[in-house]
Amino acid sequence: MGLICWLSLAWAYPDGVLYIPLDDRPPNWSPCTWQVVRCPPRAVYQGREGANLHALSSWLQEQPGRSLIASLDALVYGGLVQSRSSTLALEDAVRRLEALSRWRGRTGGQVLAFGVIPRHPDATNRTRNLALLRNLGDGFDYVEAPWDDALPGSPAVAEAATLPIPTRPGADEAGQVLLLRALNPGVRVRVLYDHPQVATQVTRYEGIPLQESITRLLASAGAVQVDSRPDLVLVVYTGGDPRRGVLTVLQGLREAPVAVADIARVNRGDASLVRYLVALDLYRDLAAYASWGTPGNNLGAALAQGGLFAIPLCQKAGNSLAACEEWRSRALAQAYLEYLWGEVGRPWVRARFPEPLTEEAARYVFARLQSEPTPHLGLGQLHPTGLKFPWRRSFEVEWQFRIE
Repeated sequence: MGLICWLSLAWAYPDGVLYIPLDDRPPNWSPCTWQVVRCPPRAVYQGREGANLHALSSWLQEQPGRSLIASLDALVYGGLVQSRSSTLALEDAVRRLEALSRWRGRTGGQVLAFGVIPRHPDATNRTRNLALLRNLGDGFDYVEAPWDDALPGSPAVAEAATLPIPTRPGADEAGQVLLLRALNPGVRVRVLYDHPQVATQVTRYEGIPLQESITRLLASAGAVQVDSRPDLVLVVYTGGDPRRGVLTVLQGLREAPVAVADIARVNRGDASLVRYLVALDLYRDLAAYASWGTPGNNLGAALAQGGLFAIPLCQKAGNSLAACEEWRSRALAQAYLEYLWGEVGRPWVRARFPEPLTEEAARYVFARLQSEPTPHLGLGQLHPTGLKFPWRRSFEVEWQFRIE
């Protein structure tokens, strides 16, 4: 998942938006490639070893800004993985968060933050993690706690109910969602389901009914759910009948730009739906598409990217049509390559190479994927040019590509 290159155009939103990602995996790092935020140097994040805490805090104190979107887990523990195993005492964890209040006091900027309720049973110090989230204080303009992978038996949903801050399913998409809240709040969103009856069902990894998850997500993004005159239509595709999914997309396009959250499967998209969208030349018309993660991940990524890059919303922010088309096309290119990795690349490489993965494995799987079709986008045909494994494992990849 993810990409290396992005565009060199300047975003028309006011300067001074800082972003501290959860870690440097592609879903979390992607906003740093969009050139709408200022991020720490990539070297501050050290892959699976986590962020260099001293360097991260020092970087923050040197930055001016009007808004800060921050991962609490990155600032306190070094990242999501480290938050599960850290033996840090609560009082030390609280002390590390003082970096946020110092920045806020110096700049007068707003702070939007998120801390993750960790995945069960991986976290070895859940009591400490939850105590930190329960006692954050009032130094935030907005703070929330998404929970990570609530499979049956997970205590996360019950734990979330004890917190005095907003909670919802998700984790790796949270930075993108808060970016939408910071840059373009108030987006009017209509939600369409391919199977409306699924809205009341509990989806895998979420722990709550799908419609409740979406309601919480929209609140996180500062978006407004509407039944008419939307700025954006969020199509929730739950699978079973790709033709019905296409008809739902067409219904949405009659009202507004469409962002598709493909939640039919976990960590991979529905191949039949994507083939239909590409063959009918509908994929190129989408505002966003996401299929790389859990339902919460995909819903959040589709909403955030649609809210930022849908042409009318992007132009409303003061950007040129050409700039908006480039952002949208490149986001769709990234999303398609994420789909391609989940559907073809990851199963292929897992069947042939042990982890940790090498550059040789990257060359072989890239050669295999070059035979796969790619869509035509608003800027032209998508051409992958390379990939690598940032954490030397098969779950995520960083792509390079061009569109011409």
